[in-house]
Amino acid sequence: MKWTRAMARLLKGFHFRKIQVLISFSSITITILAVVLVSFLLFNRFTKVAEENAYLNLGQIIEQVNANLEMYVSGMQDIFQVAQDKMSEASDITDEPKLKEQLETLLGTRQDLVSIALFTTEGELVRGVPAYPMRRNTRLTEQSWFESALRNPEELQFSPPHIQNLFKSEYRWVVSMSRLITYRDNSRDQEGVLVMDINFRTIDELSQRVSLGKKGYVYIIDSVGNIVYHPQQQLIYAGLKYENIEPVLNYAYGSYVDETEGEQRLITIQTVKPAGWKIVGVAYAEEFLTTRKELGGFLYGFLLAAIAVILVINLYVSARISQPIRRLERSVKMVEKGDFGTSVHVGGAYEVEQLSKRFNLMLRRIRELMDQIIREQEAKRKSELDVLQSQINPHFLYNTLNSVTRMAELGRTEEVVTTITSLSRFFRISLSKGDHIITVRDELEHIRHYLIIQTIRFKNKFTYEIQAEEGTLDCLTLKLILQPLVENAIHHGIEKSAEAGFIGVYARFAEDHLELIVKDNGIGMTEEALGKLLSGGLRSEKGSGVGVTNVQERVSLYYGKPYGLYFESEPEEGTSVTIKLPIEKDENPENTDKPGKGGENG
Repeated sequence: MKWTRAMARLLKGFHFRKIQVLISFSSITITILAVVLVSFLLFNRFTKVAEENAYLNLGQIIEQVNANLEMYVSGMQDIFQVAQDKMSEASDITDEPKLKEQLETLLGTRQDLVSIALFTTEGELVRGVPAYPMRRNTRLTEQSWFESALRNPEELQFSPPHIQNLFKSEYRWVVSMSRLITYRDNSRDQEGVLVMDINFRTIDELSQRVSLGKKGYVYIIDSVGNIVYHPQQQLIYAGLKYENIEPVLNYAYGSYVDETEGEQRLITIQTVKPAGWKIVGVAYAEEFLTTRKELGGFLYGFLLAAIAVILVINLYVSARISQPIRRLERSVKMVEKGDFGTSVHVGGAYEVEQLSKRFNLMLRRIRELMDQIIREQEAKRKSELDVLQSQINPHFLYNTLNSVTRMAELGRTEEVVTTITSLSRFFRISLSKGDHIITVRDELEHIRHYLIIQTIRFKNKFTYEIQAEEGTLDCLTLKLILQPLVENAIHHGIEKSAEAGFIGVYARFAEDHLELIVKDNGIGMTEEALGKLLSGGLRSEKGSGVGVTNVQERVSLYYGKPYGLYFESEPEEGTSVTIKLPIEKDENPENTDKPGKGGENG
């Protein structure tokens, strides 16, 4: 499954119009076509040369065999001529002991000589060695060597291979050399046929020396197609082997390809001049033309290796060329997603390098413009915060001072001191040295003094409670975000209720954010009233003037989404407002007691 997923990712990222794909595909295609074409031409050329060399090699081998055989036949002719001369020079061929001794000596010089004999033209034996008795019914005058000698008296005749059956001895396969000669018998000149029988020993030895592969061989035929010698001659005569001789008769010299036996054979022919025989070399193509297969296998392996190397080189080069463009593409995508802090590596081809430089300059200019916009927006937001925080209605100050005056006239000195002290601390925290961000501790302290003043003004119409979880006091928050919510709870919840009121202010952690909560048990709000409150249509002229919408805008401006105010309210059940803020710690927390449950009533 892993390889299928990897393949799917690869195919997903594959596109025909990519620069790397176009470069790789075009260069690989052209290179492979060139390599295949060159390999094809080299294969044809080398195989042709190999075939020519094979034919030349075979021709040289057969030519050497032919030279040896011609030399052998020429030697046999010389021996025949010596025998002829000895018989022609004898004064009386039938009564000369020396002639017998000479013929026996001549016969003993060569092991391949079977017999030498002289016959009259009527077929009667005149003289012969060895001195074996004649067989009966040999039909001597009908034998081919005898007839050809009479027909062609001037030429030495070579007979086809046959069994020597003239004398009572072993039956041997021989070739007979014959000629019509003149001899003296009883001081009279007579004509007779001289025959010399030769066995196949020397011819077989000459043929066995020839190496035409494991299966190749050499055979010899005469001018009319009779087989003079064949290494499997007995199988041929028995009809167990066939040799296609007809095409051979059309050649005196040369080569051709024979496929009559179902496999390709190279036939090479040479002619033995003295005898008119033809030497036929048979070589099997699968042995002599192995160079074609070897070359084909080599070129096939070379082609695969070359294609693999070409693929690797082309992929590497195309990757190197397209890599800067891909980096530029990734940078553009990151800019598209809003990441303007990225930069493009300057490198690659000249055009890509120039494009990367221009893109980096464009990004730098965009960042400068964005920084300028951010500075302008920060200044605008700061001014908006300043304006929002400066919207403190003088009615709150006026009503508080009016209450202080009445309490002073009534002699309620202690309440006057408490109110004035809380009012001074209230405004001290409100100013906060011009800071917009204060700790939760200071914000809760600020709301505590505000509640003290309000309980005195409303003559203890409600009680309050301020609690904070461990660690929340050192967190940071926008200042003056609890007072509008407490003010809203007093004027729109508790003031209109006939029952005693309660306001709770809490700070706690919730998951990954900080929550400041203001609860009351007032008359609550309908959905319509809650909508007006959120839209700024519901506000009290007796309060500070910093409404709920003011708080929502300030939190959204400073922290962004999803931070802000969340309301829960039911008629006659009360209202709960939660301010959701990020958790930001003060680096220098003050060692101030955590605000707890309060009960000052006004």
